[in-house]
Amino acid sequence: MIGISDIEAAADLIAGHVIRTPTVPSPGLTALLGVPVTAKLELLQRTGSFKSRGATAKLLSLSEAERAAGVVAVSGGNHGIAVAHMAGALHVKATIVMPRSAPARAVRIAEAAGASVRLTDTMDGAFQLVGRLRDEGLTLVHPFDDPLVVAGQGTVGLEFAEDAGDLTDVLVSIGGGGLISGVAAALRARRPGVRIWGVETEGAEAMSRALAAGGPVPVDLSSVVSTLSAPAVSELTYAHVSELVDEVLVVPDREAVAGTLDFAEHAKLWTEPAAGCLLPAARRVLERAGEGARLGLVVCGGNATTGDVLGWAERFGLR
Repeated sequence: MIGISDIEAAADLIAGHVIRTPTVPSPGLTALLGVPVTAKLELLQRTGSFKSRGATAKLLSLSEAERAAGVVAVSGGNHGIAVAHMAGALHVKATIVMPRSAPARAVRIAEAAGASVRLTDTMDGAFQLVGRLRDEGLTLVHPFDDPLVVAGQGTVGLEFAEDAGDLTDVLVSIGGGGLISGVAAALRARRPGVRIWGVETEGAEAMSRALAAGGPVPVDLSSVVSTLSAPAVSELTYAHVSELVDEVLVVPDREAVAGTLDFAEHAKLWTEPAAGCLLPAARRVLERAGEGARLGLVVCGGNATTGDVLGWAERFGLR
């Protein structure tokens, strides 16, 4: 388990390499949901998502020998972009492995940053290839199964705790669980009374399945939300969520895409469905929390093109 001292150390380490993103009240979302809403705008982070934090923390910790050998990362999109960009900035050779379902934009950005991109047919296949490349001598920058990465993502929660007003409930998206693990560790230390809710999409339910099974289990992936599609969570992230998070909610892909459209219309924020899923989940939280709730939303990323969002909207009959 990582603690607040680990997160504070990560904050010192990555300062100057990442942005302290805005924490702002959202009048539009407040009107939409009927309670005060504060948003942590990680979609304004370098590379368009929170992933730069954990990637930077890991890359800055490498030995000279590890830097010389290079790194490898597996990603559904955002982690790969972050590792490619930050590795390029630090002059470290990077190989990024992504499934073919990853957004084409993510592949283009990673290649433009100087990384070598390898594509596999499935996310399971991507993790298997990364294992082989690690055995060949590359250092793995794991998207969530690494205490340094989790501590780096926890700096989101540290800033949120320091910058937000009074909150009763905070909602955080879950893929492999690195973000919510770090955020929950920070919030439990700094705002222990806040309820913390995880949000997944149907077909990318690795954490909720793990909680039901009593530990990480493999899941079949079918969600269109590739950036939340981990084939399993890790023991590290499972331990944090099972101990620190109040509940994990699961929403359909259609509602996640509708949430993306709502963010654009009501909050003037161009998010991806990995963040859009927070809004339908927030409505369910409010059914339990009632009128006195004051919501905090970690808006994790915005790396979706207009074509992506319009295509999903048409697919789900939202246009």
